Amino acid sequence: MLLAQVAQNNFRLRRSYIEIFNYVRNKRVTPTPRSHVPTVSCRRAFHAASCFREEAQSSSALLKTLEQYKESVAFPPATYDFETFLSKASPGQDVILHGYLGPRNDISKKLSFVRLQDPTMKHSIQIVSMSHNESFEKLRGLRPNSPVVIKGTVQAKKAKNPEMQKRDPWEISLDDIHLLNDFPSDIWMAPDMVHPPKHRHLQLRTSSELRDALQFRARVRNVCKEELEQNQPPFLEIETPLLFKSTPEGAREFLVPTRKRGLAYALPQSPQQYKQILMASGIPRYYQFARCFRDEDLRADRQPEFTQLDLEMSFATGEDVRRVVEGIIGRLWSTLMDTHAPKEPFRKLSYQDAMSRYGSDKPDTRFGMEIHQIENLLPVDLVNKISPLTDPTVEIFKLEASENDPDVTLRFISEFLDSPAGAPFNNNPDGGPGIFVYDAKKPLSGLQPFGFQAAEYVEDLLKPDHGDLIVIQARKSGPFAGGSTPIGDLRRALHSAAVESGLRPAPTGFDFLWVVDFPLFSPTTESEPGQGGAAGISSTHHPFTAPKTAADVDLLLTNPTQVVADHYDLVVNGVELGGGSRRIHDAAVQEFILRDVLQMPEERLSEFSHLLEALRAGCPPHAGLALGFDRLVAIMLGKESVRDVIAFPKTGKLGEDPMVKAPGLITQEALETYHLRLTEE
Repeated sequence: MLLAQVAQNNFRLRRSYIEIFNYVRNKRVTPTPRSHVPTVSCRRAFHAASCFREEAQSSSALLKTLEQYKESVAFPPATYDFETFLSKASPGQDVILHGYLGPRNDISKKLSFVRLQDPTMKHSIQIVSMSHNESFEKLRGLRPNSPVVIKGTVQAKKAKNPEMQKRDPWEISLDDIHLLNDFPSDIWMAPDMVHPPKHRHLQLRTSSELRDALQFRARVRNVCKEELEQNQPPFLEIETPLLFKSTPEGAREFLVPTRKRGLAYALPQSPQQYKQILMASGIPRYYQFARCFRDEDLRADRQPEFTQLDLEMSFATGEDVRRVVEGIIGRLWSTLMDTHAPKEPFRKLSYQDAMSRYGSDKPDTRFGMEIHQIENLLPVDLVNKISPLTDPTVEIFKLEASENDPDVTLRFISEFLDSPAGAPFNNNPDGGPGIFVYDAKKPLSGLQPFGFQAAEYVEDLLKPDHGDLIVIQARKSGPFAGGSTPIGDLRRALHSAAVESGLRPAPTGFDFLWVVDFPLFSPTTESEPGQGGAAGISSTHHPFTAPKTAADVDLLLTNPTQVVADHYDLVVNGVELGGGSRRIHDAAVQEFILRDVLQMPEERLSEFSHLLEALRAGCPPHAGLALGFDRLVAIMLGKESVRDVIAFPKTGKLGEDPMVKAPGLITQEALETYHLRLTEE
């Protein structure tokens, strides 16, 4: 019975430890009554005692953990941050510093060195530990990357290299070290190591490049804020709600269900309606760094949640807004960039010119390769070879090859068209590209299929050199629509491949331009929900954009698809950095466009009643713009993806956050709480 009694005592001890542990975690535990303590028979006593011994050891480990935690809670404050320490340290000075341990270097049984990295991970200092004090063994028992507090005495570092002595003049003789949290042995971490997205916290800790990007992002934000608030009159920073309502602005929304049956919020695609209401409320100039949400396909420059620098001005035109934005860009570049600030005002390019000359409404104009229309000069049999279309529009451009070797150019274009990057162009249902390598040694310099007259025209138009690539592409005839043409996509893809292969040098600098005069309405497509009207057209930007001129207002009644919008996009190096417009400030005109031009159903029109009511209350003319803040920072740092300048980005797989495992499955309890049910696919 003695062993049974021991087992019973161990059970009570274990129970008390569990109660302590649960108390620390703020859990209520009901003590087990004495009468409920199980008894153990004699023949099983030895086995039970062994089990309870293990449990007692586990409880002992828990108590040890709690004691260590109590010590880490009451750690001493640092006497200096590292920046101050490195500038003000003196020999013999007693200091306390916080930081992370680096790998330890044990010189002998009596001497160890370790670098202490500061909390910002920008600076480090050498710690020297000798066996004459108890901190020596404590240091040797700690793992690298553990957060610690060290106490010690400053001494001049001995270095043979004077330059190194100047850069790293101090070291600290360790007197004591205080562990704040042990770094586990099952996690491997090394400088600049690439971690999977689910370990984003480790990537942030190991990647100095990523941490620097986040710090740079904060500086960009501060400069933008200073510029806007120093304007006259200054812009006022105002936060608008994130819990909004579903309104048909053009993109898919994220819905937030409520416990009230049938009611839901929508996360805002932008603060567009709220900022227009602010203009009607007598706020002359507004801005905010707005969180926006759009349920759309991901790309390198797109996230389901993103930040935009949003601004609006009353009694203003688009020209006023563009001047303010140019001031922001100029200040950012002159303050934070090594290159010259872009010249103001930025040049303007109409939508029609951008599409016809570059095949894109956000063209990178730094590398030329302008597109020209030539179908009237081409032989019919050549047109029939490149396209099955009847009476297509045929366009042409030239890629200059730096090698001036036709064989090199031919090999390049063959490899491109055979690669996955070339597949979409080969499979174009309107016809693949026509490819020609200009070769001065061949008849008509390799342009025989053009015929004499067309070949001569092409030479005068493009002025090709030996080895240059000439490309023609057909498309359906008609007005431009959307953001790019097939030849525009090919132009961009070929140039990117040419740079990657070394056939062309990479373009440099920052080329800012305004793309203006967009069509106010575009044909509705299946891929974009638009505003849900029955007219077969949707707003190119959003339904609150104003027509540009009085003549465009007249066209609303007769030919809406010909109306030009007072809309403007800021483009840099082929990236749309932001977009804005002058808004419709008259409630009757706004309702006319929603009801009669877009032909929204009455129930959808009613979703804008709040905005119409605000406009009706004497709203002044106003205009604004939103800059993609993530894109802006990525462009300034030369990053390919906005994920490189966001602390916790979503992946390209369904917009997931693999670290926190979001989005998560909805529990049955949540479905019932929010009056939801799942339907079969």
